[in-house]
Amino acid sequence: MATYPIEIGPAGIGTARNIEAARVACRLTQRQPAEHCTALGRPMTNIAVSRTERGRRRCDVDDLVAIAAALGVSPGALLPQWAGHDAVSHSAAQTFNRIQEALLG
Repeated sequence: MATYPIEIGPAGIGTARNIEAARVACRLTQRQPAEHCTALGRPMTNIAVSRTERGRRRCDVDDLVAIAAALGVSPGALLPQWAGHDAVSHSAAQTFNRIQEALLG
């Protein structure tokens, strides 16, 4: 059975960079948040933290929540903030309005 590398997209790469930046800002080694995640019930090694930060390991939702707790931030703080967010919100609002008009007449 062949194995294929897991491709991590732009949101994953942005999250990885934010995790590293938050850890460095807290002046923590990679081992410290790994130990905290393990204590929280999400076993993690410093190698897993390193691979996550370098975009070589996918960070699932459970990992994100545990890492955020270990760093003392909300999980949302580790997600990338996209430029053009207002345009996306505006487009979503327009779509919602069109759906609402179609349903209500």
